[in-house]
Amino acid sequence: MKIVRVLSKEMERLSNRPYRRRKRVEERVAKIIEDVRNFGDEALIKYTRKFDKVKLAPRQLRVTEAEISGAYQDIDPKFVSNLREIIANVERFYRKRPKKCWRMESEDGVILGERVFPLERVGIYIPAGTAPLVSTVYMTVIPARIAGVEEIVLVTPPHSEGFIDPHILVVASLLKVKEIYKIGGAQAIAALAMGTKTIKKVDKIFGPGNVYVTEAKRQLFGYVGIDMLAGPSEVVIIANKFTNPDLVIADLKAQAEHSGGLSFLITTSKSLAKLARREVENGFVIVAKNLDESIEVANRIAPEHLEILVKNPRRLIKKIRNAGCIFIGPYSPVAVGDYIAGPSHVLPTGGSAKFSSALGIDDFLKTSHLIIYSKKALDKSKGLIESIASIEKMEKHLESVKVRM
Repeated sequence: MKIVRVLSKEMERLSNRPYRRRKRVEERVAKIIEDVRNFGDEALIKYTRKFDKVKLAPRQLRVTEAEISGAYQDIDPKFVSNLREIIANVERFYRKRPKKCWRMESEDGVILGERVFPLERVGIYIPAGTAPLVSTVYMTVIPARIAGVEEIVLVTPPHSEGFIDPHILVVASLLKVKEIYKIGGAQAIAALAMGTKTIKKVDKIFGPGNVYVTEAKRQLFGYVGIDMLAGPSEVVIIANKFTNPDLVIADLKAQAEHSGGLSFLITTSKSLAKLARREVENGFVIVAKNLDESIEVANRIAPEHLEILVKNPRRLIKKIRNAGCIFIGPYSPVAVGDYIAGPSHVLPTGGSAKFSSALGIDDFLKTSHLIIYSKKALDKSKGLIESIASIEKMEKHLESVKVRM
């Protein structure tokens, strides 16, 4: 690990690491999107053969009921029982935060409020490169279901034999996802955003992916909603001389399992900093003067995951402003959040925790404002409307009020 001073250009760079655009990737993705726009399923089949080395016919793009049923035969039965327990954890967390319609009424007969609606159709991308991201299925589908989304479409790249990993299919089956397609990469995002003959367009796309998937989401935002532009996974660990160093080293190494994963250790202990530098290959160590400076540096980095491993860690919670998920104490490693605790592991990366939130129910909802005025209330407000309309030179706006009087 590289030691970085708090007041340095390197620290400034680490605190500002937004989504990085790459010209070559942009051009490739733009070509794929254009092909899917013009040729639909034919383009999906072409790119699946090119990138995944799988030759499919149009009718084979969608996973069949027989394939889903057969997946149960290819897994350890214990996986299902474990999965049911995990699903219960995630559901328990998200059912605590329902968002409802509301309204307020004044004596003049003015009714204001919000109408809350679930999105009608969403697409979820599940990576399956080196290994299938099974946990991403339930971490995205469950909040969508609880929000009330009726149509959930799952896309994931097939392996070389032309099938989807059975664990992904079993999770999707248990969560009643019936529409699953064997496509990945930028072409899958394009199909969800614009639609093809086989795949109907969605309203919003969720789920992480490689640089091509992320770039496709960026280019197609506007045709479709997106959850975020996810960058490499990252963790910040705050520790001091009272922290068990074995926990720190283990958690830093765990982060290194992610492709391109970023790890940061912020510590007041020089001996711990030296140990981490020696034991962990990649990442950054920031030596802080005290815990207050440690928290301030963490807020500047605004990490996806933030672990607090100092003595009496709960007293620091109120000082944390920017983090996707906060893990408190020695028995709360990032792994419990990734897999079983309940809150989704789809979190803001690249410093976007300064302005973005963890995936939640609200991401699958939309609101419409509600305005109901009585004649008495409109008459009373006419002068206020006139004062603004005259400044903005919107005479017809004012006339649309006067005609009602």
